[in-house]
Amino acid sequence: MKRKISLALAGAAMLSLGFVMPAGAQNTETAIFAGGCFWCVESDFDHLAGVLDTTSGYIGGEAENPTYYDHEGFREAVRVTYDPSKVSYDTLLDVFWHSVDPTDDGGQFCDRGYAYTTAIYATSPAQLKEAKASEAAVKQDLGTVATEVTTAPRFWEAEGYHQDYYKKSPVKYKFYRTGCRRNARVEEVWGDKAFMGIKDHMG
Repeated sequence: MKRKISLALAGAAMLSLGFVMPAGAQNTETAIFAGGCFWCVESDFDHLAGVLDTTSGYIGGEAENPTYYDHEGFREAVRVTYDPSKVSYDTLLDVFWHSVDPTDDGGQFCDRGYAYTTAIYATSPAQLKEAKASEAAVKQDLGTVATEVTTAPRFWEAEGYHQDYYKKSPVKYKFYRTGCRRNARVEEVWGDKAFMGIKDHMG
């Protein structure tokens, strides 16, 4: 069961017993990132302190109820739920940029096509402003940026078997990630900045 469900059930149980939640205990925010394969984006953000939950899904298309086998016009993306008192949106942006290849406009690594292109989907005007500023900084570093930065439309959760795939099928996941050369390409693009903020936890 995802941690967000467990936390919600625990909170409901405490309230039903008359407990008062401390101020700020449920202060969470969400951020949405498209960085190629959503299994990998989930894994990367789960290694960051302050992230409470990651959910794979689809975003950006026009159809209702997209699925893995029918999500034309959508990107694979991950919704990140985090505690802003423990990790800032700016830090999330740093982790995102330095775990993808922002110069690639045709997909990410071995995954090609629109569904695997990169994007930052802001969930508030403040996020959009920060994301635009970070885009400008990355452009200075790399010379070009193919990542779209825009306001988030509706996010659709992916099928259950995609959630936490790296935990459910660790051998298959590692084989995929290595074979796709995700880590190798990120290191080629970013050098010492690759996987900023989570490098010590990368397998």
